[in-house]
Amino acid sequence: MKNFFKKSAKKVIQRIFDIEYNNDTYNKKCNLYKNEILSQVEQRRLFIYYQQLVSEKKYLPSIKDVGFRVFSQTDEDGILLYIFALIGTTNKLCLDLAFISPFESNTANLLCNWGWTGILICADQEEIAAINYFFEKHPDTYINPPQVVKKFITSENINSTLKENKLSGEIDLFSLDIDGVDYWIWKSLEIVQPRVIIVEFNNIWGKLRAVTVPYSPDFARFKIAEDFYGASLPAFIKLASEKGYRLVGCNKNLFNAFFVKNGIADDILPTLSIDDCFAMYIQARSYQDKLYSRLQKVKDLNWQDV
Repeated sequence: MKNFFKKSAKKVIQRIFDIEYNNDTYNKKCNLYKNEILSQVEQRRLFIYYQQLVSEKKYLPSIKDVGFRVFSQTDEDGILLYIFALIGTTNKLCLDLAFISPFESNTANLLCNWGWTGILICADQEEIAAINYFFEKHPDTYINPPQVVKKFITSENINSTLKENKLSGEIDLFSLDIDGVDYWIWKSLEIVQPRVIIVEFNNIWGKLRAVTVPYSPDFARFKIAEDFYGASLPAFIKLASEKGYRLVGCNKNLFNAFFVKNGIADDILPTLSIDDCFAMYIQARSYQDKLYSRLQKVKDLNWQDV
């Protein structure tokens, strides 16, 4: 009987991961699958623990202490888990611009381990093929994979693109990281109303100025300079305030910011100032020197104050 179940398990693993069977590959894939299951269990324990703290009105940990990485680039997965444990979810829908790979993404953990779905927008056909393959083969998303849309997003087409793909109204999460005219894309977004937004900011500016690159529908950072892209955190804080959102945290390397819609859990997820966020993490002097050096190369380019 044991041999029967062992052989059956091998067939299941082979089918899930589309592999040719050999002992080394089989063991690696089994370990990967086992680790994902363990991750799901531990994440749920943590999620419930945060909810218990809220219900019992006990002290909540600082947002700087809750981060961890499953799929995300740094500690974004843990911060998002914490935020949604505190504020709950409505429809578990996400919008991700621009999704390149499940690895180092802000939404893959929610999609794979928390039953979320949504729209991932990518402009590259080869990347789209790899993304679709991943979610169609993953044991937790193959039945209901996220929708992957091929589109180069601009301020002019963001709303029409989402309307064409039947995404509108309230969603739980919007992730924005296009390394370009991010500020202008968010400013133009109207068709969806995210409860939580995570956006990558250009951290070379630190707390100095509220600036963004000027808008151009065909903006390409590398045609100008590698560090001429996006917007500073002060710029995004201003835009967030105009749209009814508050800053609640940053990732540990200070390039992703988390915003929550005003009126949602204001008492347990208070607004953080930009000074609060930067004070949470003491960056090495060498890192600060690198940011300063990068800023000097582009600070006199055509940045637009907002």
